[in-house]
Amino acid sequence: MLAALAIMAWGRATWRRLNERDRRRVGGTDGEPIIVIGAGDGGRQLIKSMHEDPTSQWKPVALLDDSPAKRHLRINGVPVVGTVDDVEKIADDTGAKTVVLAVPSAGAEFVRRASTLATDAGLRVKVLPGINDLLHGRIGIGDVRDIDVADVLGRHQIDTDIQSIAGYLTGQRVLVTGAGGSIGSELCRQIYKYGPAELMMLDRDESALHAVQLSIFGRAMLDSDDVVLADIRDRQAIDEIFATRRPTVVFHAAALKHLPMLEQYPAEAVKTNVWGSLNILESAREFGVERFVNISTDKAANPCSVLGYTKRIAEGLTATIAAESDGTYLSVRFGNVLGSRGSVLTAFAAQIAAGGPVTVTHPDITRYFMTVQEAVQLVIQAAAIGRDGEALVLDMGEPVKIEDVANQLIAMSGKQVEIQYTGLRDGEKMHEELFGAGEPDERPVHPLVSHVAVPSVNATTAHALNTGAFREAIVHDINHVCDAMAQMQEVGSTE
Repeated sequence: MLAALAIMAWGRATWRRLNERDRRRVGGTDGEPIIVIGAGDGGRQLIKSMHEDPTSQWKPVALLDDSPAKRHLRINGVPVVGTVDDVEKIADDTGAKTVVLAVPSAGAEFVRRASTLATDAGLRVKVLPGINDLLHGRIGIGDVRDIDVADVLGRHQIDTDIQSIAGYLTGQRVLVTGAGGSIGSELCRQIYKYGPAELMMLDRDESALHAVQLSIFGRAMLDSDDVVLADIRDRQAIDEIFATRRPTVVFHAAALKHLPMLEQYPAEAVKTNVWGSLNILESAREFGVERFVNISTDKAANPCSVLGYTKRIAEGLTATIAAESDGTYLSVRFGNVLGSRGSVLTAFAAQIAAGGPVTVTHPDITRYFMTVQEAVQLVIQAAAIGRDGEALVLDMGEPVKIEDVANQLIAMSGKQVEIQYTGLRDGEKMHEELFGAGEPDERPVHPLVSHVAVPSVNATTAHALNTGAFREAIVHDINHVCDAMAQMQEVGSTE
């Protein structure tokens, strides 16, 4: 019996080796030699795809992996010959001019390290997309693409509890304010996948609504109930929308967010970020919204700008309404998202295309980054686990030097572009903070979501600010805004 089993096993192994050799022949042996970084499932599937594809122009000649357990491993005849640190030597030995990073679950730090080592060695760098982009299953040659700045700055592996999310979105009437913006539009695209009974996309920008409707439905006639043209500053219009459409879940993403502009026009920040948010909150309370998610920002932690103060007050108002309503009202706080309109990446790309210079405020300034898709995925997850009145703080990874971002983009462009330093602007921090003073980093439910208690802000006080005298004052003196916001924060913290 044992002899028979041994013969069968030997036969199977022999057949498999011959089969794999034949498949490698199908893929050809004259393709461009490449190095694959990653000897896990991603690398295994990629090499198999290259060997089986008769049109493949690539020939994998070496694998690199930092795991000691994978030393001397062979995948479809391709050996693991070293670690990522050996990439330049292995490229010289094999004649490879391209490396493919085949680790879909890799974090931004590993991607930056591997990319830098390969670029410094004069190699082209390609990647498999992150694990969140490869949910369709098998990995193949068609998934390989050029590396981009999102890979080296904002790749995070997110463990999403689909069941908990579907539980509060599927079959619900969901309203998204600011639906035409970067965050709002991505919220709409992801929420739509969970099958809400109705998705209402509200914005005051009709062109932005056209774009998001087109991205979701493949058509954009702007003649259906899923798009709502309104301004959150208009309380009467907001009340009418809530009264007639009766949303049960609200994601409030509408806001003015560009710090330098709001330092120059503080009244507009207060009108939208404070009074506009209060309009949405009070309508939600009056018409029985079950779950309300206020999209906040890391600038609300220890605020020092008009943007920071107005968003901090919006968090406090959300906490106030949470105590006065039957539903769950919470805020979600995070930093910069890659690919958002007006982001630093957009500005840098335009400056590089124009031949420079690229302007950076300070050589040591840092920021947190996350892709818009990952940020929104965590926002939706956080809304499923948040408790009344909390601010949920998303883990943005490690802060990144803006100078490094500029250098990475310049290197990827292949151009010689100068960097100029312009100095910090009013209200701008050298290093952003995700937590305010006295806010502990506690993560009782999800490893990437912290729960922070937010002092409530008296809504009556916020209404009192909506007076002719205050309006006139804030138009002429930015300090009136920050002083008023600070006083509201102090009142909230002592109540």
